[in-house]
Amino acid sequence: MAWTVSCSRVFVVRCSASSSGGAGGGGGGGHGQQHRSGANAVRVNGAVHRAPLQVGAALETSINRSLAELSAPVLPLLPATGGDGDVGGGEERSRQNIPTEKQMVDPFRQALIVEGGVRYQQTLVVRSYEVGPDKTATLETVLNLLQETALNHVWMSGLLGDGFGATHGMIRNNLIWVVSRMHVQVDQYPIWGEVLDIDTWVGSSGKNGMRRDWLIRGRNSGDVFVRATSTWVMMNKVTRRLSKMPEEVRGEIAPWFIDRHAIQEEAAEKIIKLDSNAMYIHSDLKPKRSDLDMNHHVNNVKYVRWMLETLPDHFLQQNQLRSITLEYRKECGSSDVVQSICQPDDDSIPPQENVTMAIGPSLSPEIISGHHSLAGALQQSPMKYTHLLQLKAGDKYEEIVRGRTTWKKKTYNAP
Repeated sequence: MAWTVSCSRVFVVRCSASSSGGAGGGGGGGHGQQHRSGANAVRVNGAVHRAPLQVGAALETSINRSLAELSAPVLPLLPATGGDGDVGGGEERSRQNIPTEKQMVDPFRQALIVEGGVRYQQTLVVRSYEVGPDKTATLETVLNLLQETALNHVWMSGLLGDGFGATHGMIRNNLIWVVSRMHVQVDQYPIWGEVLDIDTWVGSSGKNGMRRDWLIRGRNSGDVFVRATSTWVMMNKVTRRLSKMPEEVRGEIAPWFIDRHAIQEEAAEKIIKLDSNAMYIHSDLKPKRSDLDMNHHVNNVKYVRWMLETLPDHFLQQNQLRSITLEYRKECGSSDVVQSICQPDDDSIPPQENVTMAIGPSLSPEIISGHHSLAGALQQSPMKYTHLLQLKAGDKYEEIVRGRTTWKKKTYNAP
């Protein structure tokens, strides 16, 4: 059904400069000056429509969003030259729009602070470049969403300084956050175009650490797709050594703590260290400049990519990751050379009957054995793996991260 819109301002739908109106090319109508084209006018592709304009639902949403953004309060920004000891000019701060006070609503990111003003919730859509050939979100996409919502949570808290999620107190003490452990469980992978609700919150972890948890739900179903928990500690930005949490920083973040866990872990599983006798080894991996984050070390999402690329292609084509646990030991820089090692758990091979269910009863064992490519593709593989990334340090290796992955069969539709 078509609908009509009558506006007291002129909205320029086509992106172009306007010779009339206030600052911002039409945004100055709220200062008491009426546009000379008329009170009830909408400009589309250069033509002014004074009569009510028939538009579709997409434009209705766009105009409503524009109205909300125009009426949103201006956020208090960090000063052009601050006293936090961090660098960055006033132009950069203004472009980042970093608030110095707690915000309850972020209309640009479709986010809210809920549950007594401490839990962060954001709604977003899975984009085309975030999915693989099967139109489902990749694990890297999931991990990037976790990282982005965590940073946005700090942004809305009013505590964000100029660092990668660092608070003002952390910047004054030359500290940055580093993740020491992460556990992600994927029950269902989101698909292209799906609307997601992501919740994240923080809690205490020992004397000097912080825990951050996430839940990713499908907006339509309300089902939980992903659960994740992580532990973070502080590192000195100059010495690159772990640091105790200053009382100043504890005072900043403690009011945000929630005693709740997305994943109930009674006892953390110990991940064994692999050696050169592992089944799969991929050597001479070198970081690219695009792999570095704002802290000038390789982003932890890249580590996961290196781990998974060590697995055989036919295994990755048949299976999808169900859970991953990571224990970070050392950061990796742009000049480091990395080795990825992987060892399967032989006792995690699923029963043979799972293959029959996957291929259907119409394929007999004789047919399968007669087609070597099909037999290889349907060969049973272990469902649990241990991983290790290590970097070359002279004539020895130093650990970067240990990992454990659990997998499940992809769903096949019989022809």
